[in-house]
Formats: sequence, C-alpha cells, structure tokens
Amino acid sequence: MKIYVFGNPLLREDRTAIKIARKLAKKFPEIEFKEFDVVEDLEEGNTLYLMDVVKGLEEVKIIENFDSIETKKIFSLHDYDLSYEIKLLKKIGKIKKVFLIGIPFGKSEKEIEPQIHLILRKWLAQLKQGS
Repeated sequence: MKIYVFGNPLLREDRTAIKIARKLAKKFPEIEFKEFDVVEDLEEGNTLYLMDVVKGLEEVKIIENFDSIETKKIFSLHDYDLSYEIKLLKKIGKIKKVFLIGIPFGKSEKEIEPQIHLILRKWLAQLKQGS
C-alpha cells in the first residue's frame, strides 16, 4: 500500500501531514508514505490513498467524494490544486477510487495521530482480506 502525503514542510500550518507520515512510516513498515508535490504526476491505478491537511474539518475524516469539493478556476500552475487533479484523473479514467485522509487544519499531531492509526489498521485489514 502506498499513501501519497501532501503538504509544505516549510509552512508550519501545512506540514502536519508530512510530520505525521514520517512517524507513521516507522510504525507501519508495510505502508509506503510518499511525500508528494501536486505538480508531480500521480501514478495511475484503480485506487489512490492520500493524506493532507484540510481546512474546515473538526476531526480526521476519510474523504471519498471529490465532487463536493469546490475547485477554483485555474489561471496558472500556481492555481493548480489536489482536488482539481483528482477530478481530472477520474474524468479521463486514469483512476477509479480515491481515499483522502483529511487532517483538520490547526490540530495537534498528538490529537490526530491515534485517529489516523485506526484508519490505517482498518485499511490494512481490508487489503489483507482482499476487499
């Protein structure tokens, strides 16, 4: 299993997912946590697993429906964001399912890490069962 981790390690408010992924990589050696820049190409496949900070969440949440996420109009590459890329890849048939671990903006790592542990254990169990 590979989880793409988004964020900017230079910005305090945007590096939470990266910091947590680095800790989780030690606890979940069977999962590859890949720090990722949106301008890179996502690998194609049936299912993508992602992790990023999301404004507006109160607790860790799995987001599967990207249709409900508002995307802004793109005028340059600086406007290109994750939700736009996911919608585009789904529309052209490059990916089928996307699961995003949404990390609440501004929450402490200690507060959210246990919630992410539960999600990862559930996903690993499902993969082992073949579902």
